[in-house]
Amino acid sequence: MPTTESADNDQLFVLTAVLLTPAQFPSVLGDDYPEVCAGLGLEPYAEGYGLVLGQDGDGARWTVVTEDVSLVACAIAAWDCGMEYDLSPGENSIVGALPGWPLALAVAAPGVPQPHDPEPQEDDPTPLTPPDAEEWGPAQRRLGADEIAMQWAAWREQVEGDADFAEPGDQAHKGVRRVLEEARGYVNDPPPPGRVRSSFAAGEARTLRVDGPGWSMVARTDDIAFVLLDEEPGEVHPVGRGPELPGLLSSLDELATRPV
Repeated sequence: MPTTESADNDQLFVLTAVLLTPAQFPSVLGDDYPEVCAGLGLEPYAEGYGLVLGQDGDGARWTVVTEDVSLVACAIAAWDCGMEYDLSPGENSIVGALPGWPLALAVAAPGVPQPHDPEPQEDDPTPLTPPDAEEWGPAQRRLGADEIAMQWAAWREQVEGDADFAEPGDQAHKGVRRVLEEARGYVNDPPPPGRVRSSFAAGEARTLRVDGPGWSMVARTDDIAFVLLDEEPGEVHPVGRGPELPGLLSSLDELATRPV
């Protein structure tokens, strides 16, 4: 976690920052990039944004939106390595300051009041609040898929052998069958940016994150897939490679957005 820094002349004490681009965005906020942008009142520009979360001198929560994606990416990389980085977006790069935080934070700036929403001003938007991830639903389902992607080896070890690939006409799980059919549909009718994302994995493989209405899929292009469904709280369905999954994953990887 970064140390608090002062940004610009508005005395924003920076607590953390995240990227909001078609290839990298907080999954908990939506199934795709345009959906997340809409929730924040932003235009889904292809270049993306950086979100800087912090507190002002009164302790109020603010989310500063900057177009300087490279600066935010450098700060995150430095913090991940345990280094300090003074994240101070230039005034010309700031799109706006939104009251509240879209993500839950367990930290606060020292020497200021506890985090709280700022006093509402005329024409101010409703303060941002994190999605409710306590109960099973879209937000928790997407967080579960994130966890599988980050802990792939541990989840893979729990699967003994390969499950049969779910074909549309067989007796496979109905929900999994629907997910695979909708994922195939993405190949011919590409979905909004961010619904299919590809990132590095071990060797020459890629990790795929594929989301849709009510479902998430995590897969390795050289291995199996896992499916999570809104209608089945806490359940994770492994999908074996079979004869068709490799081709589907390869096609999805070709249309996926990738981190620059």
